Amino acid sequence: MASTGHTNLNAKLVLLGDMGAGKSSLVIRFIKGQFLEFQESTIGAAFFSSTLAVNNATVKFEIWDTAGQERYHSLAPMYYRGAAAAIIVYDITSSDSFAKAKKWVQELQKQGNSNMIMALAGNKADLEDRRNVPAEEAHLYAEENGLFFMETSAKTAVNVNDIFYEIAKRLPTAQPTQNPAGMVLENRPAEGSRTASCCT
Repeated sequence: MASTGHTNLNAKLVLLGDMGAGKSSLVIRFIKGQFLEFQESTIGAAFFSSTLAVNNATVKFEIWDTAGQERYHSLAPMYYRGAAAAIIVYDITSSDSFAKAKKWVQELQKQGNSNMIMALAGNKADLEDRRNVPAEEAHLYAEENGLFFMETSAKTAVNVNDIFYEIAKRLPTAQPTQNPAGMVLENRPAEGSRTASCCT
């Protein structure tokens, strides 16, 4: 019986979404297994890392949890540039939060890596009685825009690990960027003169 090779992957993952959607709570629940009822707002971004084993691969996530406040929006490209995956988080009790999530998706589609794995997380699923965003609407939006969708609850831990594991499972099959940012150098003799000098 032949043994298959084991792959080690490093993947930058960014969380984006409106302030108060629960991005930090999702990450803390995933990394530490904890939920804080009153989570302070993130300033700029917070960094976490976590390693998962899936499908004969070890995936080390470098997780950037971005601030949701509008005044930090201009910093976001610094965090999502080069990301292999993004979780766009909205609060199921807030239509405005869902509208902001859609704006993040549009921004990533224009500016992000075309091979980026994107997940839409409808957070605070434990607040079903205060729901303002129907799950069907979010699911349809995700399908139409090439995202996968899960409703999560950082408070009860519903689907929190699942969303990170689903991203990890999809990573090994994601196509690598053909030409990363930068120039392509070819090993060809210069046309014309064979000798060239840079500094005369």
